[in-house]
Amino acid sequence: MNRAFSRKKDKTWMHTPEALSKHYIPYSAKFLGSTEVEQPKGTEVVRDAVRKLKFARHIKKSEGQKTPKVELQISIYGVKILDPKTKEVQHNCQLHRISFCADDKTDKRIFTFICKDSESNKHLCYVFDSEKCAEEITLTIGQAFDLAYRKFLESGGKDVETRKQIAGLQKRIQELETENMELKNKVQDLENLLRITQVNSSPAGSVTPKSPSTDIFDMVPFSPMSPQSSTPARNGTQPPPVPSRSAEIKRDLFGAEPFDPFSCGAGDFPPDIQSKLDEMQEGFKMGLTLEGTVFCLDPLDSRC
Repeated sequence: MNRAFSRKKDKTWMHTPEALSKHYIPYSAKFLGSTEVEQPKGTEVVRDAVRKLKFARHIKKSEGQKTPKVELQISIYGVKILDPKTKEVQHNCQLHRISFCADDKTDKRIFTFICKDSESNKHLCYVFDSEKCAEEITLTIGQAFDLAYRKFLESGGKDVETRKQIAGLQKRIQELETENMELKNKVQDLENLLRITQVNSSPAGSVTPKSPSTDIFDMVPFSPMSPQSSTPARNGTQPPPVPSRSAEIKRDLFGAEPFDPFSCGAGDFPPDIQSKLDEMQEGFKMGLTLEGTVFCLDPLDSRC
């Protein structure tokens, strides 16, 4: 496993992009098993895992157990490991979780890849016997990773940036709502002060009507004790109902409900999708290593 992978020196991809994006490439192989490894990358890491699983398989073979056959389905959505007869999916390894892939140059049947488990977050090394197709399978996984990475930049990567912009707009709206609420409170304080001034300036002994005092607009000011007074104003018209404080909090300065991307329609960005995008971003940023050489495009941060 000492041949370095280089896209510049390597031949063109052996599959069309449509074959991996709209369909999948199937391969037959024998599954030696999987084992936990300490590191997500490294030739020595997979070499030790291969040696360990080969030894375990040799013991099982001496006990009469055959190495199980599996079908590999490789596409931009990952590497599926299925039962060849029932088509039951045994493992589904997404490409952004695969960090290392190699084929053994001393044993052309063996190839392996390291994938981060979605539940335990542990790094597992999968080892296969592929009947002289090890290098082809390794390159196919590399091509699928390349296409998936590009697809993420064109779609999911842009969604991540859009989500950041929405968060910035949401913060600005919240600031404007706070400013609007402060202005409303100041207006209320001025109205109360004016009402007190009018009461204090009334001549002693004069008879004043029992109707409540009005503001500068000849309207009945808001009062916590009687939020919807039915007493007409001086001009004989009924004052409009004053909304409660709870209703005001739910409106922005334009009178509309504040924007919340976490409670919008299905076309926006709920937390589960955002978490998935962040996970994919980190996985693709790490890149896929084939036999010791980092295999990835330009850094993700420069494109989104």
